[in-house]
Amino acid sequence: MFERRDAVDPRGMRLTEKPIRRIERAVRLDGVAGSARDLVHRLLRRRRLKDALHGVWLGHPLHPALAQLALGSLLSASLIDLCGGRRRDSSRLIVVGLLATGPTAAAGWADFADGHEEQQRVGLVHAALNATAVGCYVGALGARARRSGRGRGRSVAGGVLAGTAAALGGHLSFRMASGANHAEEVQHIGPENWQPVGPVAELPLDQPVRRLIGEVPAFVLRRSVRDEGGETMVVLSDRCPHLSAPLHEGELSSVDCQPQVTCPWHGSVFRVSDGEVVHGPATAPVPRFDTRVRNGLLEAKVRTLPGVSAS
Repeated sequence: MFERRDAVDPRGMRLTEKPIRRIERAVRLDGVAGSARDLVHRLLRRRRLKDALHGVWLGHPLHPALAQLALGSLLSASLIDLCGGRRRDSSRLIVVGLLATGPTAAAGWADFADGHEEQQRVGLVHAALNATAVGCYVGALGARARRSGRGRGRSVAGGVLAGTAAALGGHLSFRMASGANHAEEVQHIGPENWQPVGPVAELPLDQPVRRLIGEVPAFVLRRSVRDEGGETMVVLSDRCPHLSAPLHEGELSSVDCQPQVTCPWHGSVFRVSDGEVVHGPATAPVPRFDTRVRNGLLEAKVRTLPGVSAS
């Protein structure tokens, strides 16, 4: 039998992780990243445009969906050139990939601007590699237009750079959880049986507070309903789905008599009544809890997924 031994450095880090971890810790990139972030925020002042690029309308981040078309087309072109295929087929794929690059990059920059510092450092290198790859592909088309023999080499070089950039993008998405739904597990780990939250009379009116439902932090709001002259209880997850900000620290507002809460970190806006996204960067709703009041005591339990019965 052979014992598997993973390659790690003296501190226990896998050798394959070292280059990316160095990027994550590269504080010298913060100046450029900060300038890029501020520029993106200035360019995306229109909330509708910003929401569209984040993918609020789609229900999940737009950038990864667009990247499939751009990256798939460009890498396919590089493989054709590497294998000695027809230049016409490669050139057509390069054109398709370049046309898809514009909206893909715009969506990526929108997500970049609302990430944390480590994500922005990796995102900056990811963008730089992609920009260099685009330059290679444009150069490949230019060389072919001049009937130069360098088109294939530039296409293959672009593929290497694009693939490396894609690896960084995967690290951002899966290791650093950029674009991930940070509240997804609430529906799976929250209690399915009724749990006491506290006496209703002890909850402040129209001011969210943090409470634990089982072991899950919750946003609890005792809300006055002026039209009906009564009160209603709202319990949501306290974690913003974007990057886990504590929602109970957010600002409450009302639009068309619909209460909303704004995330204190990156400004995502959610409807209080059902947790649905009003404005990004979040694209997933805040999980809701079922509530009931018995003998003046508020109780809550997780709202289970369809087809799953509560205890």
